[in-house]
Amino acid sequence: MYENMEMKAIFAAELEKLMAADPRIVVLDADLARANGTLGLRKKFPDRALDLGLEEQNMASVAAGLASYGFIPFITSFAVFATRRICDQITISIAYAKRNVKIVGSDPGVTAEMNGGTHMAIEDMGVLRSIPGIVIFEPVDGVQLAKAMPIIAHYEGPVYLRLLRKAAPPVFADDYEFDLFKADLLLQGRDVTLFASGIMVTAALDAARKLAAQGVSAEVINVHTIKPIDAETVLASVRKTGAAVTCENHNVIGGLRSAVAEVVSESHPVPIKCVGVPDQFGEVSKVDYLLKKFKMTSDDIVEQAFAGIAMKETAAAVR
Repeated sequence: MYENMEMKAIFAAELEKLMAADPRIVVLDADLARANGTLGLRKKFPDRALDLGLEEQNMASVAAGLASYGFIPFITSFAVFATRRICDQITISIAYAKRNVKIVGSDPGVTAEMNGGTHMAIEDMGVLRSIPGIVIFEPVDGVQLAKAMPIIAHYEGPVYLRLLRKAAPPVFADDYEFDLFKADLLLQGRDVTLFASGIMVTAALDAARKLAAQGVSAEVINVHTIKPIDAETVLASVRKTGAAVTCENHNVIGGLRSAVAEVVSESHPVPIKCVGVPDQFGEVSKVDYLLKKFKMTSDDIVEQAFAGIAMKETAAAVR
């Protein structure tokens, strides 16, 4: 149903359905409605689809005020502006005040492409993970996004939706059953676990196929909700495989790698290797080039999987 549709178009279509059904839902833009796909909502809901201009911090404060009166605001901007620029407002006006605001940040990580390093949100999950009370969700494809939208809208509390703007390769069928707080086991394996999120899920699945051709059985898990992470699924997998690789379109510090390591280190320590942006700023270029530059391809995942397995085997030999 959603194949070849841009994620921003799916987001806007699902948001339109929600706004038609629930008069409490409003959308606030900061001069990026056209870029984020929400411009058409102004014609249908002129009183509930508003442009606040280039004032992201004010947008967050207005959303917090609307939420205090029972509205359910979705605030939308590029991920760098929806998180880094308004971090204090998210912390105090939204999270600390327990306001029911949905924060939508588009073009995360290297998907910002030609907008360059200043517009590449490689720290957004790390920043928001450290703020109490915020749910962090990153859909992998259009089906998952569509399934998630009503659940996010009616979840009581702040949610950060980390949204790819462009079309995403399909991962799920239309009959997929979504659980906001349960990670998806996409492929069962016994030798190593590949924990992935966002655009890195398809890379992890490709890596698993390459590993299988070399006799390695990789388990692939889509960790769509980074906070709170599904610790039960994470631990069940690493107890079985004994090694893991995290794959994320984010700095390797603070995001998926950190979330997985925190869970694993406390309950069942195993070797964890990582694939992601290696703690440096992005640059102006296309996604394919950046993935290669930052060693975030499926081949890089394969390499890290073998490294993790080697560490596991070395540790077993020592014991």
